Amino acid sequence: MDYQLAGEIAQTAHLRIDRGERLWASKGALVSHGAGVEWDLKIPGGVGGALRRSLSGEGLSLALFTCRRDGGRLTLGANAPGHIAVWDLSDGPVITTRGAFLAAWGDDVDITVTVARRAGAAFFGGAGLFLQQISGRGTVLVHGSGDFSEEYLAAGDELVVSTGNLAAFAGSIDYDIQTVGGLKKTLFGREGLFMTHLRGPGKVLLQTLKRTALQAAATRGG
Repeated sequence: MDYQLAGEIAQTAHLRIDRGERLWASKGALVSHGAGVEWDLKIPGGVGGALRRSLSGEGLSLALFTCRRDGGRLTLGANAPGHIAVWDLSDGPVITTRGAFLAAWGDDVDITVTVARRAGAAFFGGAGLFLQQISGRGTVLVHGSGDFSEEYLAAGDELVVSTGNLAAFAGSIDYDIQTVGGLKKTLFGREGLFMTHLRGPGKVLLQTLKRTALQAAATRGG
């Protein structure tokens, strides 16, 4: 499967799909498709994963595209301003925060919902208790609001991220929350009560614009 990213303010992904190839995408991501490309709504992992998916805020189902001829065309977008980053699963699984998953394809790609490792991160970190994890062999497209800032944390390295600016991170990353600290910063700093605390090793994708709940809903198609 070949792809090309286009655009500056609200990027799109243009894909060329051959016969028999399949691709998962977030609901509402479809911009256009050519002859021979079909799609339906499916629940990754079947009924067993339905409850966890509903709790993740990503909705029960994703769009599954299948091509019935060589040279099929498909264009995807996120319905929100921002850019698209490419995550190669050969580097390991990726965990996407709410609204950041756009599409995934490849051999044995598994899309599941994982549980936050620490209770503090689950309830206060902004990423949520249930997070979407994509693993296997293939490619994932991640949407970020604004521009992307990529960080790589070595083992033991730490990074504190403002709530809403975390788009995706490697499955090897540990994350928790910490308080902003101080009454003045809490009341007037416009960062809320908590920040997300990441610990390496692994790659982190930050988005320069905070994703609001409304933007997340638009990105995943409601």
